[in-house]
Amino acid sequence: MAKDLEGKVFLVTGATEGIGKSAAGSFAQRGATLVLVGRSREKSERVVKELKDASGNEKIELLLGDLSKIAETRAVADAFRAKYDRLDVLVNNAGAVFTDYKLSPDGIEMTFALNHMAYFVLTTSLLDLIKKTPKARVVSTSSHAHKVSKMDLATVVKRSGSAGFGAYGDSKLANILFTRELARRLEGSGATANCMHPGYVRTGFALNTGPIAAVFVKAAAALFARSPEKGADTIVWLATSDEAAPYNGEYFFDRKIAGTTRHAQNDDLAKGLWELSEKLSA
Repeated sequence: MAKDLEGKVFLVTGATEGIGKSAAGSFAQRGATLVLVGRSREKSERVVKELKDASGNEKIELLLGDLSKIAETRAVADAFRAKYDRLDVLVNNAGAVFTDYKLSPDGIEMTFALNHMAYFVLTTSLLDLIKKTPKARVVSTSSHAHKVSKMDLATVVKRSGSAGFGAYGDSKLANILFTRELARRLEGSGATANCMHPGYVRTGFALNTGPIAAVFVKAAAALFARSPEKGADTIVWLATSDEAAPYNGEYFFDRKIAGTTRHAQNDDLAKGLWELSEKLSA
């Protein structure tokens, strides 16, 4: 495989399994300098070794942090900044769905904390590096699950004691709105931001929902799910291809612009979410 990404620096969250790991493997094979963010040291170090062995690329390292916590997300950004003065590609991919209601240490419902606030805090903490790196790209994983959301900014942070798929849908709409507003703020810098739906992928996602639900998730995945490689394909395409370079602020599925709800196209809602996220992370 051509080493066409040599000299470029990639930062990837959610890279220890599933589509994140698959995308990271592609970047490593192509010679990128790769920084992975993981929560578990043992698991993350194992993945780093696997990627090095498979690619022959030694320019792969690890930053540890729990991205559901704002302080740890900022610490990851600070650790990255201490070593690198450029960021060619940021892949925001870490995420989960929590069936049981729980607040993060910052007082934010856990699904929203991990699936949206981590994207926001990490990206904005590194925004100056992104803007000064020629043709930098931000790629964020969203989902068609955004279509169930009718986000209310007044209640989305704590959700009045509810979690589950409704919270997940809100967080995935937030990913699209965040991308939309980020793209507007990147205009004129040469950097771009896009997001994507990976499809229903055979990964470890949603296996934290309890033993009974996990059985159904595994059975459905065996019958209907696509491979992590197929799910990651649009991430890799958005992050590296010349064909994707002109796009900014779009939502993709299988390398094509996909339809979204009217809420996902609401610029006032996108701006309001950004302002709310700034307050939460202040």
